[in-house]
Amino acid sequence: MDLPFELHIALRYLLAKRKQAFISVISLISTLGVIVGVMALVIALALMTGLQGELRDRILGSNAHVYVWKQGGILDYHAEARALLKIPHVIGAAPAIHGQGLLSAGAATAPIQIKGIDPALEPQVTDLAGAIRSGSIAGLAPSAEGRDGVLLGKDLAAELGVGVGDVVSLLTPQGTLTPFGMVPRTRPLRVAGTFSLGLYEFDSTYGFMSLDAAKRLLDKDAVDFIQLRVDDIYKAPAIAREIPEDLGPRYLANDWSFMNRSLFSALWLEKMAISITIGLIVMVAALNIVASLILLVMEKNRDIAILKTMGASARSVTMIFVTQGLIIGLVGTAIGASAGYAASYVLDRYKLIRVPVDIYQISHVPFTVQPLDFTLVVISALIVCFVATIYPSRQAARLDPAQALRYE
Repeated sequence: MDLPFELHIALRYLLAKRKQAFISVISLISTLGVIVGVMALVIALALMTGLQGELRDRILGSNAHVYVWKQGGILDYHAEARALLKIPHVIGAAPAIHGQGLLSAGAATAPIQIKGIDPALEPQVTDLAGAIRSGSIAGLAPSAEGRDGVLLGKDLAAELGVGVGDVVSLLTPQGTLTPFGMVPRTRPLRVAGTFSLGLYEFDSTYGFMSLDAAKRLLDKDAVDFIQLRVDDIYKAPAIAREIPEDLGPRYLANDWSFMNRSLFSALWLEKMAISITIGLIVMVAALNIVASLILLVMEKNRDIAILKTMGASARSVTMIFVTQGLIIGLVGTAIGASAGYAASYVLDRYKLIRVPVDIYQISHVPFTVQPLDFTLVVISALIVCFVATIYPSRQAARLDPAQALRYE
């Protein structure tokens, strides 16, 4: 099957040798520019998407999807949980108490965020059960000596130098009234195990204990809130709005997206800023295509004039240079997109880029190539390359053969 003569001439100009080698070098530079731009854009979007997804998954694994408070406190959390489970899309409900204290073991001390939980219900709303690294949730029950158990984050346990079975002392602001005033309360606890939820904030500062133990330590008669898990995380905002409407104005609910909106808004803004900035590389490559085609038109004035005198239409001449620009764009985009995808896979598979966990909450930079992002990059690059061919190709089509051949 014969190639259309426009494609044949475009390929010949692209692969020109000897006298036309300069034009080929310019075309090669243009192709390399598209490759680098597309590759960088794919990797950048994969980085931001992966970071956003990893943080979201870890936040949702450590936290519930919806939090429910009740004015006056939640005295019978079993009844409240049953009522909340009747709301569509709610698949789990568990109570929680929150407080703060100072944990010590020997000469080491560290602040701790105390979370009182129901060991039987907590796995319904968070990933705590799967995050246990040593010990077990069942160990939160009082021991034979009457000591309550506590699950510590792995980084907090390492900071204190304790393990399963060790005894730690917890100092809480809620004290005991004595003739000398209010004295902070200290209570010995048994380390029931350690966990790693993947978020440095939790692994370095949190400790889980039973509801009864938390009530005694924090002087509380009721749980602070009910945690909910839903079957679709993106329906959590609507469910949070629905709860006060269904159960009454005494209820207040917030969802995970509202409580972390600042973080995800910042990540989205960074993704857009990086995309626009790196997208300028593709724009520079498009300018190289414009320059190379203009030089080619100037170089091939005589050839264009001969083609037109032989009957080639202005449309055919236009298509020759549009085709050449699109070939540069197609080759550059295909190689750049493939290289970007491969690089993202390798960087994510082997966790090659490490980051400080105390700053970024994760130990390495994840890369996730979303089909939509990948497709948008490819289509955008091809459109930019096509637009870059319009001016030079139209100038070639307007060439007057008589003027071009007058001095030949």
